[in-house]
Amino acid sequence: MIIINVKENESIDKALKRYKKKFEKTGILKSVRGRAHFEKKSVTRRRQVIRAAYKQQIMTVEQN
Repeated sequence: MIIINVKENESIDKALKRYKKKFEKTGILKSVRGRAHFEKKSVTRRRQVIRAAYKQQIMTVEQN
């Protein structure tokens, strides 16, 4: 359960924004969407390898 303490004189919009950010960091929604359909481990690994290669390529371009 996510708890957000609303500070004194803090607007509800700011508190809601902090809640949304905290909720996103927990990864609850991502895990629920991932369980919506079954994905084979080989497909998951392939997706991770492709993502890692993409990130590595971006990092090498930024360094140059």
